[in-house]
Amino acid sequence: MSERTDPMQTVFVDQTDPLAAPLLEELATEYSTRYGRSRDQMYEDLSTYPAEEFAAPGGALLVVVEDGTSVAGGAFRRYDDTTAELKRIWTSSSHRRRGLGRIVLRELEAEIARAGYSRIFLTTGPRQPEAVALYLAAGYTALFDRSLPPQEIGVHGFEKLLHTALPSDCAAKEYESV
Repeated sequence: MSERTDPMQTVFVDQTDPLAAPLLEELATEYSTRYGRSRDQMYEDLSTYPAEEFAAPGGALLVVVEDGTSVAGGAFRRYDDTTAELKRIWTSSSHRRRGLGRIVLRELEAEIARAGYSRIFLTTGPRQPEAVALYLAAGYTALFDRSLPPQEIGVHGFEKLLHTALPSDCAAKEYESV
């Protein structure tokens, strides 16, 4: 009898892992079409970025794999002692509108909390309205004036505070009620 395997799984990988290649390749294409630099320039920027920044203990790179194919992913790195910075949030163009971006955020947020961070920071570009919508829907606070046109704002910053522990009095009350 063969083992049943889940068709969708999340895995943490190194930037050079073959599972990360579709993330980097498609992001390069997407960024080049939205921001005017060549695909090769964007790919070089993404692929030569120091891989150790997205490695434990301060960071991680996550890929969502479905039936052996990388369909979504993202990464985080250390921003400061208490803050992780999200980078490279991606969903394959052929797998969008399925909630995969939310899965990526949920998994990365859990890993960020396990790494001991209490805040998440990220930026996205003015030509990525679907990313802005994702972050707002996931509870991130916009660090810019949302009433202004995206091009006038430029880089869009967001933050989210993590609640990693219960206050001691809440934990004691919860323990007593068990």
